Amino acid sequence: MSAEPMLWSGWGDPALARELPGPVRELLRDLLGVRGPAAPAVPLESVRLPETTLDGRVLEALAGIAGAGHVLTSHEARVRHARGKSTPDLLRMRAGDALDAPDAVVLPGSHAEVAALLELCSRERVAVVPFGGGTSVVGGLTPDRSPDAAGAAFAGVVALDLSRMNRLVGFDAESRVAELEPGLRAPEAERLLAAHGMTLGHFPQSFEYATLGGFAAARSSGQASAGYGRFDDMVVGLTAATPTGTLELGRAPRSAAGPDLRQLLLGSEGALGVITSLRLRVRPVPAEKVYEGWRFPTFREGAAALRALAQDGPLPTVLRLSDETETMVGLARPDALGGGGAGCLVIAGYEGASVAAARAGAGAVLARHGGEPLGEEPGRAWERGRFSAPYLRDSLLTAGATVETLETACFWSGLPRLYDAVRLALLGALGSPLVMCHVSHVYETGASLYFTVVTAQDGDPVEQWATAKRATLEAIAGAGGTVSHHHGVGRDHREAYAEELGPVGVEALRAVKARLDPRGVLNPGVLVP
Repeated sequence: MSAEPMLWSGWGDPALARELPGPVRELLRDLLGVRGPAAPAVPLESVRLPETTLDGRVLEALAGIAGAGHVLTSHEARVRHARGKSTPDLLRMRAGDALDAPDAVVLPGSHAEVAALLELCSRERVAVVPFGGGTSVVGGLTPDRSPDAAGAAFAGVVALDLSRMNRLVGFDAESRVAELEPGLRAPEAERLLAAHGMTLGHFPQSFEYATLGGFAAARSSGQASAGYGRFDDMVVGLTAATPTGTLELGRAPRSAAGPDLRQLLLGSEGALGVITSLRLRVRPVPAEKVYEGWRFPTFREGAAALRALAQDGPLPTVLRLSDETETMVGLARPDALGGGGAGCLVIAGYEGASVAAARAGAGAVLARHGGEPLGEEPGRAWERGRFSAPYLRDSLLTAGATVETLETACFWSGLPRLYDAVRLALLGALGSPLVMCHVSHVYETGASLYFTVVTAQDGDPVEQWATAKRATLEAIAGAGGTVSHHHGVGRDHREAYAEELGPVGVEALRAVKARLDPRGVLNPGVLVP
């Protein structure tokens, strides 16, 4: 993985961008009507930025806290902190539109500096957007600069880049708890923990660039969640700075001392505070890893097999099921797209000191439910390409296709209805798109559904997707699903989240926001309806 910043107009390392193979271009043309490449991204220096509204006095005060070399106002720094990595974000950036960019980028080096910066920005009414790896796909890095109800406007917007806060602070071997700072990228965190023989076991698709603070703030869920749990399951304690003071949360594995206030910060997306330290449960680095493939005749039969494993065990560390379309296209292995075959592909992975017993037990369950073993080759192919899909998305955008993902979750009994509702909503909104889905995370009581959609770009692809997303969110609500399983709320899901919360829940969330951030400077417009 490159240590350099991500491509400003796309995903990841520019050196890993690749052209679509001929069969995929033919599929786009024949199946979806994609006729030609989209316009290339404008040069970085041509990207349009908003006029800076921060005055020199505030900039000097920011520099007095973080250091003059850690307050950036260059064109490139502002562009690189303008948005996340959703398809609408990238389409706007490729067109040269960064009109939501911050006025300055500030890089604090400690909790004390974060706390001081928040106090200053609250007093001066400067909006603050916490920035980790920049991987949000729900508008989580796009602040609302609109004046408040009383007509007061923000004096400016700063991105609070936490990349300097990147240490392993402490390791409690007896408790298997590590304290780490939020700006650590996931690969670097794994390297530091490996020196102690430990791992987080958290490997989402954004793994190569996302940060630990971002994982916590968005309730991230990794590809090995069946074995290691979600990221919020790993957080045993945290420290957060708010404009009104510091929160120190979590002093025991479990507690009956009132509601668990850690849950206010987990999933808060920087709207309630800035996480400055995380105390995380860690586990030994597995001595053995084996990934394998199984084929099921139908998605329904595959889902029944996954439910049996989730409810009665033995549960693999990695467990995912692609539907017929995703299997046929081969998206389960994006580094070798095409020729996926018939049926529905299951990837099962086993990690630990000895995996033979778990593999045999899970294999017996999969076979009993009609699964056909495919051996380790599909599992190895999935492992090689497990972080490649965002690069494929960029290639498809360049080819003239609109491609985006969305995810949801519900209880097992409602999963077929939710699956059908989302597919029908996307087909109704986009005409004849390619809609693919996989079960990405399983629990005893339910599972998540992760959809990938590809269609030909129309004259306004941003609005094209916005229309489809609105229809899909309505369908999810009608089918009893949640607005998001692991991508978060951001701005894109905020109104649907309000419907899911209900009026009393919305008022409670607003009350917390008003107490912790009375001037509303933390990531305005994100999460809180």
